[in-house]
Amino acid sequence: MDSLIQIRRDLHQIPELGFQEFKTQKYLLDKIAKLPQQFLEVTTWETGVVVKISGSSPEKTIGWRADIDGLPIIEETGLPFASTHEDNMHACGHDCHMTIALGLVKAFAENQPKHNVIVYFQPAEEGPGGAEPMLNWLKQERPDLLPDEIYALHIAPEYPVGTVATRAGLLFANTSELFIDLKGLGGHAAYPHKTRDMTVAAANLVLQLQTIISRNVNPLDSAVITIGKLTSGTVQNIIAENARLEGTIRTLSADAMNEVKRRIEAVCAGIEASFECSIDIDYGAMYYEVNNTETCANNLLSFAKSFEGCNAVECPPAMTGEDFGYFLKEIPGALFWAGANCDHGLHHAKLSPDENLLAFNVDFVEQFIRNI
Repeated sequence: MDSLIQIRRDLHQIPELGFQEFKTQKYLLDKIAKLPQQFLEVTTWETGVVVKISGSSPEKTIGWRADIDGLPIIEETGLPFASTHEDNMHACGHDCHMTIALGLVKAFAENQPKHNVIVYFQPAEEGPGGAEPMLNWLKQERPDLLPDEIYALHIAPEYPVGTVATRAGLLFANTSELFIDLKGLGGHAAYPHKTRDMTVAAANLVLQLQTIISRNVNPLDSAVITIGKLTSGTVQNIIAENARLEGTIRTLSADAMNEVKRRIEAVCAGIEASFECSIDIDYGAMYYEVNNTETCANNLLSFAKSFEGCNAVECPPAMTGEDFGYFLKEIPGALFWAGANCDHGLHHAKLSPDENLLAFNVDFVEQFIRNI
Protein backbone atom coordinates (compact mmCIF):
# COMPACT_ATOMS: atom_id res chain seq x y z
CA MET A 1 0.00 0.00 0.00
CA ASP A 2 1.16 3.55 -0.71
CA SER A 3 2.39 5.80 2.07
CA LEU A 4 -0.20 7.39 4.33
CA ILE A 5 0.62 10.82 2.93
CA GLN A 6 0.14 9.67 -0.66
CA ILE A 7 -3.17 8.03 0.20
CA ARG A 8 -4.40 11.17 1.92
CA ARG A 9 -3.41 13.28 -1.08
CA ASP A 10 -5.10 10.89 -3.50
CA LEU A 11 -8.32 11.03 -1.49
CA HIS A 12 -8.06 14.79 -1.10
CA GLN A 13 -8.31 15.16 -4.87
CA ILE A 14 -11.62 13.28 -5.21
CA PRO A 15 -14.06 14.68 -2.62
CA GLU A 16 -17.64 13.57 -3.21
CA LEU A 17 -20.90 14.55 -1.53
CA GLY A 18 -22.98 12.26 0.66
CA PHE A 19 -24.06 8.98 -0.97
CA GLN A 20 -22.20 10.01 -4.13
CA GLU A 21 -18.80 8.68 -2.97
CA PHE A 22 -18.39 6.27 -5.91
CA LYS A 23 -14.75 7.07 -6.75
CA THR A 24 -13.94 7.11 -3.04
CA GLN A 25 -15.50 3.70 -2.46
CA LYS A 26 -13.61 2.22 -5.42
CA TYR A 27 -10.33 3.72 -4.17
CA LEU A 28 -10.86 2.25 -0.70
CA LEU A 29 -11.79 -1.17 -2.07
CA ASP A 30 -8.75 -1.21 -4.37
CA LYS A 31 -6.40 -0.39 -1.49
CA ILE A 32 -7.97 -2.99 0.81
CA ALA A 33 -7.79 -5.65 -1.94
CA LYS A 34 -3.99 -5.28 -2.05
CA LEU A 35 -3.64 -6.19 1.64
CA PRO A 36 -3.27 -9.70 3.06
CA GLN A 37 -6.80 -11.16 3.01
CA GLN A 38 -6.39 -14.00 5.53
CA PHE A 39 -8.21 -12.21 8.37
CA LEU A 40 -10.38 -9.83 6.30
CA GLU A 41 -14.07 -9.83 5.39
CA VAL A 42 -15.08 -6.89 3.18
CA THR A 43 -18.69 -5.77 2.77
CA THR A 44 -20.24 -2.74 1.09
CA TRP A 45 -23.29 -0.73 2.08
CA GLU A 46 -24.51 2.05 -0.22
CA THR A 47 -21.28 3.94 -1.01
CA GLY A 48 -19.62 2.84 2.22
CA VAL A 49 -17.30 -0.05 3.07
CA VAL A 50 -17.21 -2.30 6.14
CA VAL A 51 -14.06 -4.33 6.89
CA LYS A 52 -14.07 -7.03 9.56
CA ILE A 53 -10.70 -8.26 10.81
CA SER A 54 -11.06 -11.58 12.66
CA GLY A 55 -9.23 -11.74 15.97
CA SER A 56 -6.90 -14.56 17.06
CA SER A 57 -8.83 -15.27 20.27
CA PRO A 58 -11.72 -12.80 20.29
CA GLU A 59 -13.62 -12.04 23.44
CA LYS A 60 -15.38 -9.01 21.93
CA THR A 61 -15.61 -6.87 18.81
CA ILE A 62 -14.15 -3.36 18.63
CA GLY A 63 -15.50 -0.88 16.06
CA TRP A 64 -13.70 2.03 14.41
CA ARG A 65 -15.62 4.49 12.26
CA ALA A 66 -14.31 6.89 9.59
CA ASP A 67 -16.52 9.24 7.55
CA ILE A 68 -15.78 9.51 3.83
CA ASP A 69 -17.73 12.37 2.20
CA GLY A 70 -16.65 15.89 1.25
CA LEU A 71 -18.30 19.32 1.31
CA PRO A 72 -19.67 21.61 -1.44
CA ILE A 73 -16.82 24.10 -0.98
CA ILE A 74 -14.48 25.50 -3.66
CA GLU A 75 -10.93 24.81 -2.45
CA GLU A 76 -8.54 27.74 -1.94
CA THR A 77 -5.47 25.98 -0.52
CA GLY A 78 -3.34 26.27 -3.65
CA LEU A 79 -1.94 22.81 -2.93
CA PRO A 80 -0.51 20.78 -5.83
CA PHE A 81 -2.89 17.97 -4.85
CA ALA A 82 -5.98 20.19 -4.53
CA SER A 83 -9.44 18.88 -5.34
CA THR A 84 -10.03 17.91 -8.95
CA HIS A 85 -13.76 18.10 -8.28
CA GLU A 86 -13.93 21.89 -8.54
CA ASP A 87 -17.07 22.46 -6.48
CA ASN A 88 -16.21 20.00 -3.70
CA MET A 89 -13.47 19.83 -1.06
CA HIS A 90 -12.40 17.69 1.88
CA ALA A 91 -12.70 20.72 4.13
CA CYS A 92 -13.55 18.75 7.26
CA GLY A 93 -10.64 16.33 7.26
CA HIS A 94 -12.45 13.22 6.11
CA ASP A 95 -9.56 12.48 3.75
CA CYS A 96 -7.39 12.21 6.89
CA HIS A 97 -10.03 10.13 8.69
CA MET A 98 -10.16 7.63 5.82
CA THR A 99 -6.37 7.46 5.57
CA ILE A 100 -6.03 6.66 9.27
CA ALA A 101 -8.72 3.98 8.96
CA LEU A 102 -6.93 2.41 5.97
CA GLY A 103 -3.73 2.45 8.02
CA LEU A 104 -5.55 0.55 10.77
CA VAL A 105 -6.88 -2.06 8.35
CA LYS A 106 -3.35 -2.57 7.02
CA ALA A 107 -1.87 -2.88 10.51
CA PHE A 108 -4.44 -5.46 11.62
CA ALA A 109 -4.35 -7.36 8.30
CA GLU A 110 -0.59 -7.79 8.65
CA ASN A 111 -0.59 -8.46 12.39
CA GLN A 112 -3.79 -10.12 13.57
CA PRO A 113 -5.44 -8.49 16.61
CA LYS A 114 -6.62 -10.48 19.59
CA HIS A 115 -10.21 -9.23 19.41
CA ASN A 116 -12.35 -8.83 16.31
CA VAL A 117 -12.02 -5.36 14.81
CA ILE A 118 -14.54 -3.81 12.41
CA VAL A 119 -13.69 -0.65 10.48
CA TYR A 120 -16.65 1.29 9.09
CA PHE A 121 -16.05 3.68 6.18
CA GLN A 122 -19.31 5.60 6.54
CA PRO A 123 -20.77 7.82 3.80
CA ALA A 124 -22.76 11.05 4.08
CA GLU A 125 -21.68 12.39 7.47
CA GLU A 126 -21.97 15.98 6.23
CA GLY A 127 -25.47 15.28 4.95
CA PRO A 128 -28.02 13.89 4.62
CA GLY A 129 -26.58 11.66 7.37
CA GLY A 130 -25.18 8.18 6.87
CA ALA A 131 -24.68 6.93 10.43
CA GLU A 132 -28.31 6.34 11.35
CA PRO A 133 -29.27 4.39 8.18
CA MET A 134 -25.98 2.44 8.30
CA LEU A 135 -26.70 1.48 11.90
CA ASN A 136 -30.26 0.45 10.98
CA TRP A 137 -28.88 -1.76 8.18
CA LEU A 138 -26.42 -3.36 10.59
CA LYS A 139 -29.14 -4.08 13.15
CA GLN A 140 -31.66 -5.43 10.65
CA GLU A 141 -29.49 -7.24 8.08
CA ARG A 142 -25.96 -7.67 9.46
CA PRO A 143 -26.08 -7.93 13.25
CA ASP A 144 -22.91 -10.02 12.97
CA LEU A 145 -21.12 -6.79 12.00
CA LEU A 146 -22.24 -4.84 15.09
CA PRO A 147 -19.45 -4.06 17.59
CA ASP A 148 -19.51 -4.31 21.36
CA GLU A 149 -17.91 -0.87 21.58
CA ILE A 150 -16.98 1.74 18.96
CA TYR A 151 -14.56 4.64 18.58
CA ALA A 152 -13.78 7.45 16.15
CA LEU A 153 -11.75 10.63 15.83
CA HIS A 154 -12.20 14.04 14.26
CA ILE A 155 -9.32 16.31 13.33
CA ALA A 156 -9.00 19.52 15.38
CA PRO A 157 -7.09 22.34 13.63
CA GLU A 158 -6.53 24.26 16.87
CA TYR A 159 -4.60 21.48 18.62
CA PRO A 160 -0.99 20.47 17.81
CA VAL A 161 -0.33 17.07 16.25
CA GLY A 162 -0.13 14.44 18.98
CA THR A 163 -3.09 15.82 20.91
CA VAL A 164 -5.91 13.50 21.92
CA ALA A 165 -8.73 15.62 23.36
CA THR A 166 -11.96 14.16 24.66
CA ARG A 167 -14.21 13.93 27.70
CA ALA A 168 -16.71 11.61 29.32
CA GLY A 169 -20.30 12.55 28.58
CA LEU A 170 -21.44 15.21 26.14
CA LEU A 171 -18.76 16.13 23.58
CA PHE A 172 -20.70 17.41 20.53
CA ALA A 173 -24.08 19.12 20.32
CA ASN A 174 -27.48 18.13 19.02
CA THR A 175 -27.74 19.69 15.57
CA SER A 176 -30.43 20.34 13.01
CA GLU A 177 -30.42 21.97 9.61
CA LEU A 178 -32.94 24.76 9.09
CA PHE A 179 -34.59 25.76 5.80
CA ILE A 180 -37.39 28.36 5.78
CA ASP A 181 -39.27 29.26 2.58
CA LEU A 182 -41.45 32.37 2.47
CA LYS A 183 -44.03 33.00 -0.27
CA GLY A 184 -45.81 36.32 -0.74
CA LEU A 185 -46.90 38.32 -3.79
CA GLY A 186 -44.42 39.83 -6.22
CA GLY A 187 -44.87 42.90 -8.38
CA HIS A 188 -43.45 46.13 -9.76
CA ALA A 189 -41.12 48.08 -7.51
CA ALA A 190 -43.20 51.22 -8.15
CA TYR A 191 -46.34 49.62 -6.66
CA PRO A 192 -45.30 48.11 -3.34
CA HIS A 193 -48.82 48.42 -1.92
CA LYS A 194 -49.99 45.77 -4.41
CA THR A 195 -47.40 43.23 -3.27
CA ARG A 196 -46.32 41.20 -0.28
CA ASP A 197 -42.57 41.76 -0.15
CA MET A 198 -40.67 38.66 0.98
CA THR A 199 -37.30 40.41 1.17
CA VAL A 200 -38.67 42.61 3.95
CA ALA A 201 -40.44 39.66 5.58
CA ALA A 202 -37.28 37.56 5.49
CA ALA A 203 -35.21 40.39 6.96
CA ASN A 204 -37.65 40.73 9.84
CA LEU A 205 -37.66 36.98 10.36
CA VAL A 206 -33.85 36.86 10.59
CA LEU A 207 -33.87 39.55 13.28
CA GLN A 208 -36.64 37.87 15.28
CA LEU A 209 -34.92 34.49 15.15
CA GLN A 210 -31.96 36.05 16.94
CA THR A 211 -34.13 36.71 20.00
CA ILE A 212 -34.99 33.05 20.51
CA ILE A 213 -31.68 32.11 22.11
CA SER A 214 -31.41 35.24 24.23
CA ARG A 215 -34.98 35.17 25.49
CA ASN A 216 -36.22 31.58 25.35
CA VAL A 217 -33.29 29.32 26.25
CA ASN A 218 -32.05 28.98 29.81
CA PRO A 219 -28.79 31.00 30.05
CA LEU A 220 -27.19 27.97 31.72
CA ASP A 221 -28.00 25.84 28.66
CA SER A 222 -26.16 26.59 25.41
CA ALA A 223 -27.84 26.93 22.03
CA VAL A 224 -27.14 28.60 18.68
CA ILE A 225 -29.24 29.58 15.68
CA THR A 226 -27.18 30.62 12.67
CA ILE A 227 -28.66 31.80 9.37
CA GLY A 228 -25.87 31.28 6.86
CA LYS A 229 -27.73 32.07 3.66
CA LEU A 230 -30.63 34.32 2.63
CA THR A 231 -31.90 34.51 -0.94
CA SER A 232 -34.76 36.56 -2.36
CA GLY A 233 -35.84 38.30 -5.53
CA THR A 234 -34.68 38.28 -9.12
CA VAL A 235 -33.81 41.83 -10.28
CA GLN A 236 -33.60 45.27 -8.75
CA ASN A 237 -37.02 46.60 -9.85
CA ILE A 238 -39.22 43.63 -8.95
CA ILE A 239 -40.48 43.13 -5.43
CA ALA A 240 -39.61 39.61 -4.31
CA GLU A 241 -42.40 37.07 -4.19
CA ASN A 242 -40.22 34.39 -2.59
CA ALA A 243 -37.39 34.25 -0.07
CA ARG A 244 -35.42 31.42 1.52
CA LEU A 245 -33.39 31.23 4.71
CA GLU A 246 -30.86 28.45 5.27
CA GLY A 247 -29.19 27.85 8.58
CA THR A 248 -28.44 25.53 11.46
CA ILE A 249 -29.52 24.95 15.06
CA ARG A 250 -27.13 23.67 17.74
CA THR A 251 -28.05 22.82 21.33
CA LEU A 252 -26.40 20.99 24.20
CA SER A 253 -29.63 19.25 25.24
CA ALA A 254 -32.50 17.57 23.43
CA ASP A 255 -34.98 19.64 25.47
CA ALA A 256 -33.38 22.88 24.29
CA MET A 257 -33.60 21.68 20.67
CA ASN A 258 -37.33 21.04 21.07
CA GLU A 259 -37.87 24.45 22.67
CA VAL A 260 -35.89 26.27 19.96
CA LYS A 261 -37.93 24.59 17.24
CA ARG A 262 -41.17 25.41 19.01
CA ARG A 263 -40.20 29.08 19.14
CA ILE A 264 -39.06 29.12 15.49
CA GLU A 265 -42.48 27.87 14.50
CA ALA A 266 -44.21 30.48 16.68
CA VAL A 267 -42.09 33.31 15.24
CA CYS A 268 -42.82 32.14 11.70
CA ALA A 269 -46.54 32.08 12.45
CA GLY A 270 -46.25 35.69 13.57
CA ILE A 271 -44.42 36.66 10.37
CA GLU A 272 -47.15 34.95 8.31
CA ALA A 273 -49.79 37.06 10.04
CA SER A 274 -47.79 40.30 9.92
CA PHE A 275 -46.74 40.08 6.26
CA GLU A 276 -49.71 38.13 4.88
CA CYS A 277 -47.52 35.38 3.50
CA SER A 278 -47.07 31.63 3.83
CA ILE A 279 -44.02 29.94 5.36
CA ASP A 280 -42.74 26.38 5.13
CA ILE A 281 -40.12 25.06 7.59
CA ASP A 282 -37.85 22.10 6.87
CA TYR A 283 -35.41 20.90 9.54
CA GLY A 284 -33.45 18.75 7.07
CA ALA A 285 -30.83 16.47 8.58
CA MET A 286 -30.88 16.22 12.37
CA TYR A 287 -27.94 14.75 14.30
CA TYR A 288 -28.07 13.34 17.79
CA GLU A 289 -25.52 14.57 20.32
CA VAL A 290 -22.15 12.83 20.65
CA ASN A 291 -22.31 11.55 24.21
CA ASN A 292 -19.19 9.56 25.10
CA THR A 293 -19.62 6.53 27.35
CA GLU A 294 -17.87 7.38 30.62
CA THR A 295 -15.79 4.21 30.90
CA CYS A 296 -14.73 4.27 27.24
CA ALA A 297 -13.76 7.96 27.29
CA ASN A 298 -11.86 7.61 30.55
CA ASN A 299 -9.99 4.54 29.25
CA LEU A 300 -9.11 6.45 26.10
CA LEU A 301 -7.78 9.43 28.06
CA SER A 302 -5.87 7.17 30.43
CA PHE A 303 -4.20 5.38 27.52
CA ALA A 304 -3.38 8.71 25.85
CA LYS A 305 -1.64 9.91 29.01
CA SER A 306 0.65 6.87 28.93
CA PHE A 307 1.29 6.93 25.16
CA GLU A 308 4.69 8.35 24.23
CA GLY A 309 4.51 11.71 22.50
CA CYS A 310 0.80 12.14 23.18
CA ASN A 311 -0.74 15.26 24.72
CA ALA A 312 -3.92 14.09 26.49
CA VAL A 313 -6.50 16.85 27.02
CA GLU A 314 -9.83 16.70 28.83
CA CYS A 315 -11.68 19.21 26.68
CA PRO A 316 -14.99 21.07 27.05
CA PRO A 317 -18.08 20.25 24.97
CA ALA A 318 -18.36 21.87 21.52
CA MET A 319 -21.28 23.05 19.39
CA THR A 320 -19.96 20.90 16.55
CA GLY A 321 -22.35 18.32 15.09
CA GLU A 322 -21.41 14.73 14.18
CA ASP A 323 -23.67 11.86 13.19
CA PHE A 324 -21.39 9.45 15.07
CA GLY A 325 -23.75 10.33 17.92
CA TYR A 326 -26.23 7.80 16.51
CA PHE A 327 -23.68 5.01 17.00
CA LEU A 328 -23.02 6.13 20.57
CA LYS A 329 -26.74 6.27 21.27
CA GLU A 330 -26.85 2.50 20.69
CA ILE A 331 -23.29 1.28 21.36
CA PRO A 332 -20.77 2.15 24.12
CA GLY A 333 -17.80 4.11 22.84
CA ALA A 334 -16.11 7.48 22.45
CA LEU A 335 -14.93 10.04 19.91
CA PHE A 336 -11.85 12.21 20.34
CA TRP A 337 -10.36 15.32 18.75
CA ALA A 338 -7.05 14.61 16.98
CA GLY A 339 -4.68 17.57 16.78
CA ALA A 340 -4.15 18.79 13.18
CA ASN A 341 -2.08 21.95 13.72
CA CYS A 342 -3.40 24.24 10.98
CA ASP A 343 -4.30 27.91 10.75
CA HIS A 344 -7.75 27.56 9.21
CA GLY A 345 -10.74 25.96 10.87
CA LEU A 346 -13.06 23.15 9.85
CA HIS A 347 -15.19 23.80 6.73
CA HIS A 348 -12.77 26.54 5.61
CA ALA A 349 -11.70 26.65 1.95
CA LYS A 350 -8.04 26.87 3.04
CA LEU A 351 -8.05 24.02 5.58
CA SER A 352 -4.74 22.15 5.27
CA PRO A 353 -4.05 19.72 8.15
CA ASP A 354 -0.50 18.85 9.18
CA GLU A 355 0.04 15.44 7.58
CA ASN A 356 2.16 14.29 10.53
CA LEU A 357 -1.15 13.57 12.25
CA LEU A 358 -1.65 10.53 10.00
CA ALA A 359 1.16 8.28 11.22
CA PHE A 360 0.75 9.38 14.82
CA ASN A 361 -2.96 8.52 14.95
CA VAL A 362 -2.62 5.21 13.10
CA ASP A 363 -0.05 4.15 15.71
CA PHE A 364 -2.06 5.56 18.63
CA VAL A 365 -5.39 4.02 17.63
CA GLU A 366 -3.85 0.67 16.70
CA GLN A 367 -2.14 0.37 20.09
CA PHE A 368 -5.25 1.55 21.93
CA ILE A 369 -7.42 -1.07 20.24
CA ARG A 370 -4.84 -3.80 20.88
CA ASN A 371 -4.82 -2.86 24.56
CA ILE A 372 -8.58 -2.70 25.12
